[in-house]
Amino acid sequence: MTRDKVTRRIRAVLFDRDDTLSVTDPAVYQAAADWVAGRFGLDAGLVHRALLRQWHEAFGNWWALRTLEDERVFWRRYGRELGGALGLSDVQGEAIVAQFPYQAFMKAAPGARELLRTLRSRGLKIGVLSNTLPDIWPTLHATALGEYVDVALSSCALGIHKPDPAAFELAAQALGVGADAVLFLDDKQENVDAARQVGMTAALVDLEGRAPGAISDLGDVVALLDGLEAAAGEPG
Repeated sequence: MTRDKVTRRIRAVLFDRDDTLSVTDPAVYQAAADWVAGRFGLDAGLVHRALLRQWHEAFGNWWALRTLEDERVFWRRYGRELGGALGLSDVQGEAIVAQFPYQAFMKAAPGARELLRTLRSRGLKIGVLSNTLPDIWPTLHATALGEYVDVALSSCALGIHKPDPAAFELAAQALGVGADAVLFLDDKQENVDAARQVGMTAALVDLEGRAPGAISDLGDVVALLDGLEAAAGEPG
């Protein structure tokens, strides 16, 4: 089963970020390709492919980053490598990253803002725990989700990545509640399983609707909470 069937008193909802609360915006890749092509006289199709390839090759190379300075160094190197792949200078490559930073390629998942507003209106604490670079807040603010989030934790800053159980325990502590008072939502089953191991209620999210029993519409999180509250004998 992808959702817990237990009686829990939920006081906080903890989300993964990517492919749960936010998704990649393909239109920005095209906008970035067009901008680079126009500014530096390159073919937009070539630039588009280079942008995708650069991120694919760099993905995961940031797991050892721990500080904001580490992250700044990472993005400088990233820009220079991108510039090199396009036959541009280091300065030009860094200018591309400055114009289109990491957070620009994200948008809120459908229904994410509405869900967070509803959770906040119910008095629930809201957290985000993501396997990501140290500075998580710019991505949340860029997607207009940050104003609803009480606690945002980057695995790099923590030095612990999901599905390590310690990451979930630290998130519960940051939210000021016990693990058994947390509903956790993630698009990866191994993270859902790990959250359950520390006592959280957890549900799998699949925004593409391919995983049987997973939440494919974030609006369904409210119904899940209602069910948990009814089982615990609480008003919705």
